[in-house]
Amino acid sequence: MSFIEELKKRRTFGIISHPDAGKTTLTEKLLLFGGAIQVAGAVKSNKIKKAATSDFMEIERQRGISVATSVMAFDYRGLKINILDTPGHEDFAEDTYRTLTAVDSVIVVIDVAKGVEPQTEKLVRVCRMRNTPIIVFINKLDREGKDAFDLLDEVESKLGLSVTPLSWPIGMGSRFKGVYSIYEKNLILFQPHGKQEEEEIISITDLNDERLDKEVGKDMAKTLRDETEVIKDLYPEFDQEYYLAGELSPVFFGSAVNNFGVRELLDCFVEIAPEPLPRETEERPVNPTEDQFSGFIFKIHANMDPNHRDRIAFLRICSGKFERNTNYLHVRQNKKMKFANPTSFMAAKKTVIDEAFPGDVIGLYDSGNFKIGDALTGGEVLHFKGIPSFSPEQFRFVNNADPLKTKQLAKGLDQLMDEGVAQMFTRDTDGRRIIGTVGALQFEVIQYRLEHEYGAKVTYEPASLRKACWISSPDDVALKEFTARRKKDLAHDTEGKLVFMAESEWSLKMVQENHPKVQFHFTSEF
Repeated sequence: MSFIEELKKRRTFGIISHPDAGKTTLTEKLLLFGGAIQVAGAVKSNKIKKAATSDFMEIERQRGISVATSVMAFDYRGLKINILDTPGHEDFAEDTYRTLTAVDSVIVVIDVAKGVEPQTEKLVRVCRMRNTPIIVFINKLDREGKDAFDLLDEVESKLGLSVTPLSWPIGMGSRFKGVYSIYEKNLILFQPHGKQEEEEIISITDLNDERLDKEVGKDMAKTLRDETEVIKDLYPEFDQEYYLAGELSPVFFGSAVNNFGVRELLDCFVEIAPEPLPRETEERPVNPTEDQFSGFIFKIHANMDPNHRDRIAFLRICSGKFERNTNYLHVRQNKKMKFANPTSFMAAKKTVIDEAFPGDVIGLYDSGNFKIGDALTGGEVLHFKGIPSFSPEQFRFVNNADPLKTKQLAKGLDQLMDEGVAQMFTRDTDGRRIIGTVGALQFEVIQYRLEHEYGAKVTYEPASLRKACWISSPDDVALKEFTARRKKDLAHDTEGKLVFMAESEWSLKMVQENHPKVQFHFTSEF
């Protein structure tokens, strides 16, 4: 198969939502339809020992939440689908933001009862900044929830999306009969009690067909006819060009836990979703059809297999063909590297591959060479844009609880910080280490992983800090004066960049006013 044919087969997307909207369950069902797994895991149930395929870290299985992005690849209808299942919990948003740089489109999952929630708003804002094509899946139709039109209004007003329904629910909760696929002109009937492996699909191209009354009842059939007329008046017809430009979002309804509406979503997705898209670098745009290989690291995960202490860097391929045992340029370190065991993923299961193409996400075994945002190319110097570290908002001093395990602690902290789960700052005045995170749950994850993966124990002390800002100034004298006057508030990050640690929003504002020639940056990418 030619390079261009391989390229056209790829579809790489992320699934995002607020916690508990059913994102990981939807991922499982997509994998089921793709034949990648035989049995879906119960994400919530502690009685069932089978955890969700995408939640492979021990702490995820114990708590029933996703705390790291998982990558899964499978084949469907002649295409190669790459799913990136992201954490929904806001404390892990930074991992999700970075993952969104590696996808070409997203599916947003919304709970029919809760509607649009705050975390969904934040994540969609990131997608809209990049004009990422978005499909909306409204989930849990087998439960009572908000009116479908009210939900669409909420999606448009809170998320700023222009929407068009491609399926429409018939009833809800105990009265839920199924959905009518506007896209495929099919009636899909819901089988309550027991999760359906096969949906009952009836082709109804004309909603005045009497079979509709027979299948869902006269009242429900009349409501569906009336509502579809309203849809024609209220919402634009689906246009793939507008969708690909991020200007129109198709909406589907279903119940992921019951396997319902998922096939329709997947079938439409593979028809309309974008092939691998160009990527911006500081030097020039990179087109996926270019012969020369390029890619960037958007995630690092230590100890995917705790027995082997392996560390894997996740590489999104942007152009050209990646080949095993071929020398590539690590741009930041300016050195050539080759990889004997590049892998593709099914969550924690890994398969060694010989080649990969734009759109693919592969794992590279890493002994500490990579950092998030690093570029790997066929020789050209490129710096991919848009993969920042965000300014943390929660801080704690970290103390070694077992002096005999100092080496293990240092290694563990280095590797976990490289993953981007948190950031570590070393205070200039006394050398104390401060961990900064976007959310409080990260501290628990770090403590748990240090103990269970590295055999090191830490305790935390509160640090009365509000914000960490990276510092720069074109005026060396002004910078020197600033560092002399504010020495007690300064630290360095793991890359040696100067950071100002503000105790409050007010103190930060005062310092900014007193030092107008010094610039304060809220992401590391400046």
